[in-house]
Amino acid sequence: MIKSLKWMGVRTDRYQEMREFYSDKLGLELFDEESDYVDFLLPNGDRVELFAPGSIPDEPLDTPVMGLEVEDVDQARRHFESRGVEFIGPVRQGKTLRWTYFRAPDGHVYELVGPAK
Repeated sequence: MIKSLKWMGVRTDRYQEMREFYSDKLGLELFDEESDYVDFLLPNGDRVELFAPGSIPDEPLDTPVMGLEVEDVDQARRHFESRGVEFIGPVRQGKTLRWTYFRAPDGHVYELVGPAK
């Protein structure tokens, strides 16, 4: 059901320093940027997003969040819910992706991510 690690999102109090680290030190390619957010594109199409404090307040990004790729987010969510996985909020929809968050037993948040409908 899970195909790959597709996405990583990080909210940080050291936004500018981390932005420069990702771009200047790690050499990640800039894909999109706003005043409180930057999106880097990896060569294989995976994404690394960096968020400033207070950006997207409705997203649970207290620690780095990993996005696990699935073919169908709704189907995968139903499957994992039937196994007792605790999901946080609804399935969300962007321009090209759908995603939904879940909490692991250690309290960390992960997400399932797949193509938009």
